[in-house]
Amino acid sequence: MTATPALMIQGTGSHVGKSAMVAGLCRALWRRGLAVAPFKPQNMSNNAAATADGGEIGRAQALQARAAGLAPVVDMNPVLLKPEGETGAQVVVQGRRVGTMPAREYGRRKAELMPRVLESFARIGAGRDLVVVEGAGSPAEVNLRAGDIANMGFAAAAAVPVVLVGDIDRGGVIASLVGTHAVLDAGDRDRIRGFVINKFRGDAGLFANGLALIEERTGWPSLGVVPWLAETARLPAEDSLGLVDADGLAPGRRSSGGTKHAADRIVVAVPMLPRIANFDDLDPLRAEPKVAVVMVRPGQPMPVADLVLIPGSKATMADLAFLRGEGWDIDIAAHRRRGGAVLGLCGGYQMLGRRISDPGGVEGGGAVDGLGLLDVATAMGGDKVTAPVTGRHLATGATVAGYEIHLGRTEGPDCARPVLDLGGRLDGAQSGDGRVAGTYVHGLFAADGFRRAFLDGLGGAGSDLRYEAGVDAALDALAAHLERHVDIDRLLAIAGVTTAR
Repeated sequence: MTATPALMIQGTGSHVGKSAMVAGLCRALWRRGLAVAPFKPQNMSNNAAATADGGEIGRAQALQARAAGLAPVVDMNPVLLKPEGETGAQVVVQGRRVGTMPAREYGRRKAELMPRVLESFARIGAGRDLVVVEGAGSPAEVNLRAGDIANMGFAAAAAVPVVLVGDIDRGGVIASLVGTHAVLDAGDRDRIRGFVINKFRGDAGLFANGLALIEERTGWPSLGVVPWLAETARLPAEDSLGLVDADGLAPGRRSSGGTKHAADRIVVAVPMLPRIANFDDLDPLRAEPKVAVVMVRPGQPMPVADLVLIPGSKATMADLAFLRGEGWDIDIAAHRRRGGAVLGLCGGYQMLGRRISDPGGVEGGGAVDGLGLLDVATAMGGDKVTAPVTGRHLATGATVAGYEIHLGRTEGPDCARPVLDLGGRLDGAQSGDGRVAGTYVHGLFAADGFRRAFLDGLGGAGSDLRYEAGVDAALDALAAHLERHVDIDRLLAIAGVTTAR
């Protein structure tokens, strides 16, 4: 076994609730007095967080660190894949960008990263009572088992026991659990020490025969049935699939389309870019009772709105081309002529300028015209900026906190009207009338004072919402929920934890 006890949470598929369950377990165990830390060997997400040690990790691991009472560090997610297209991704290893690889090449080379993964795992575990590890996707993808570093490959290399999570809300949970057992080889099956049913709605007693069937077919014991918990909607989604469901709405996440809402609500329209990044920038706005965030999907026109917010992008030039292809550039220009406000965050900021050039080939090279709403130009390349930041919103004096993760430098006359003062370093640009603005800083709207002041500038929709306190309250609710419905003492025994601090 590992020097530090550990337990790995794997799932029968993506979006079964692994990330939230790890966060909830970290908070529950932290509340019990255990020194616990999260770990994910490999993540694939464009929702990243800047760490105090100057790198980046998946945002879900940053939330899990918060649940465990820790500051996020790069070793919590040593391999991060940030998709840049349908067949390739930027590869970040221990917080640093090492290049972009096609999926086929990464598949051949991922096993080379296992020593770095194990190195990070050892550092995270040092001096702690337990490490809670999150898998990626599903171990049932046995076609990817060779060279695997994300699921059973890691569990085998680090000698970590596994608990498998199945999502009953999407249907087919019996088949997914029994099917996973059927396709795994004997060694990997034996690493799984039990299963948890997640997102149950209704009377759990009605599923007793289902549990018995799974136990009979797999030999794995049931470790709990977790009812649906509405509070999890207050936690940041793992990736952009969490923004919409089959009906266009994620559970608990406000959205709509088409027309402007009633006069007492501020409407924020957000184009759903294919490579949208760091979209949890929107979560504090969604939580506001008098704000409607409209996720504008492909094929829909931009609705009448108070603010058009162009979010971050993992591939700015490609997403700008997509935006134009949807005709949203025309809609945004009309919105601007009507006196509407426009805000660009990171990649969205770059799109607002006159020109984007890529002399170093970061996004394939070349140059394109921007939307021309700010008199600035962006050159891609240079060192990647990855850092937490604090400062002040110049227009209102409100305190802000957030993070930067970007490549490129933006300059031009409108930078003489910056948006933020980050401890003496000015960031962003504004139009002369202040109705168009862009900044490289993510996470701004989590600051309650800034969010209220910003919304007041759009017509006065701010409330007394305490967003960050709400996230912690949701983590506490999730922890208490798992304490009630999962046999956590048995999980600790499986992990080999015998004492708590």
